[in-house]
Amino acid sequence: MDGQKIGRYAFMAFVIVAILAGIAAGVGGKAAFGWVTLAMVILGIIVGLTTVTEKETMPFLTAAIALLVANAGRVFLVIDEVVPLLGTIIDAILVNIAAFVAPAAIILSVKSIYNLAKA
Repeated sequence: MDGQKIGRYAFMAFVIVAILAGIAAGVGGKAAFGWVTLAMVILGIIVGLTTVTEKETMPFLTAAIALLVANAGRVFLVIDEVVPLLGTIIDAILVNIAAFVAPAAIILSVKSIYNLAKA
């Protein structure tokens, strides 16, 4: 199995796990949240190493910056006051996505810097 396929499967697993874990955290299932975050980090590393091509690096890093900035604001917790539980679920999903994207972004940033240095 080639790296692209492994990366695609890791990405699909990440989306499913991020959403399901976010819903579970929203309804009070925070017991396994640390393990879910670890799984997100591992899947992010796999995708960062195998899936994103050099042509896709800049769009990925731009999207990662936007996502991480949005996550830092924790705006969705305010929604929780208006529509209880919804903000908590959205926030938990966003935290899972950030845990996935951050390691991939770090790997791709280092690759980009290395490519700039050797050019």
